[in-house]
Amino acid sequence: MSAASDDPARTDAPDSAEGSDLDQAVSRVEHELGRLFARIRVSWREAAATVHPDLQPLGYQVLTSIATGKATSAGAIIERLQTDKSAVSRHVRQLEQLGLVESVRDPEDRRARVLVATELAQERVALARSRYEARLGERLRRWSAADLDHFAELLAAFGD
Repeated sequence: MSAASDDPARTDAPDSAEGSDLDQAVSRVEHELGRLFARIRVSWREAAATVHPDLQPLGYQVLTSIATGKATSAGAIIERLQTDKSAVSRHVRQLEQLGLVESVRDPEDRRARVLVATELAQERVALARSRYEARLGERLRRWSAADLDHFAELLAAFGD
């Protein structure tokens, strides 16, 4: 570290320019993250419509949590998706009405019930995932393996 960067009170031109460059870079990243999140929301909406025209994006996320076995109870879904109980209950009810989810006795604890995706749900989720993965793969395959590895490292570091 240089003496100029060790002293926060110093305002040499190079540090000011570097700070400005850094601020601009941070702004660009924030802007691109916003665009990425918007694209992800569009992808969830498209995936939900692939499963059923009346399904909302959050309903799709609830369904995929159930279908993958990552969350098979309302409490687990709430924790996984960081959403409220009423929203999960509403979407689970809709998924049951659409024939996409069933509530069955937990084979490990006969007193409890778990949510399972029906065969229809598994088929539709697989179709939605394959469409999404094809689009994502098409974009990512434009990059070199080295760029993809670097991107994955940066994403992992950013997520920590």
